[in-house]
Amino acid sequence: TLRSTQFNICTGISAWAVNTPQIDDWTWIDAIQMGMPALVKLSVTTGDARYAEKAYDMYTWTRNVLAGGLYNSKDALWWRDADFVPPYKEPNGRDCYWSRGNGWVVAALVRVLDELPADAPHRSEYERDLKDMCAALVKCQREDGFWNVSLHDASNFGGKELTGTSLFVYGMAWGVRNGLLDRDKYMPVIVKAWNAMVNDAVHDNGYLGYVQGTGKEPKDGQPVAYDSKPDFDDYGTGCFLLAGTEVYKL
Repeated sequence: TLRSTQFNICTGISAWAVNTPQIDDWTWIDAIQMGMPALVKLSVTTGDARYAEKAYDMYTWTRNVLAGGLYNSKDALWWRDADFVPPYKEPNGRDCYWSRGNGWVVAALVRVLDELPADAPHRSEYERDLKDMCAALVKCQREDGFWNVSLHDASNFGGKELTGTSLFVYGMAWGVRNGLLDRDKYMPVIVKAWNAMVNDAVHDNGYLGYVQGTGKEPKDGQPVAYDSKPDFDDYGTGCFLLAGTEVYKL
């Protein structure tokens, strides 16, 4: 009964979204993960293609239209929201690509691809974005296996950070397991990151270190350290477990 009630509530909310014209709700990239997988899941579950089409329309608006598009196809990474689109720059003069924000997009693409049939409209576009993002992220990995909170500026609160790293591992491991990413290229990246997460971030009692708290950019929730206590860390556990499930399946 509870599951049925939850489904009906989700269907009702999503039906409202489908039957209204606006597609400009996802004004920050975290929202892609919050909204797109649910709409696609409803489309697959109900057989109503409108949910998936609305998800695509909203995704492409955020990707290509908002502030000129929050996705920079040149770097294959995303600006977190309109505040970070150039001329905004990091201290080293490069664009600001926030780690966890890009991680949410990776997770959204994985969850959508996990649901969509092989011949679904737009699947190839989602696959291309995930592949391009993962290729770009390989170039940003730190020597110790983690990713910095600012993917192109190690000088701006650089250091180990668990949530973005976990989401990247989740996406890459899923991609390898499903034949989307080359195993020989990505397995060393995945193994290096996973070993760093387990060996450097997990406390003896299971507490997770190096979790950046709530925010939208590198400076938020600092300092991020082994023994720091973020203002909200539940998503840190969730991100870590997502990565773990896919590494386990590999």
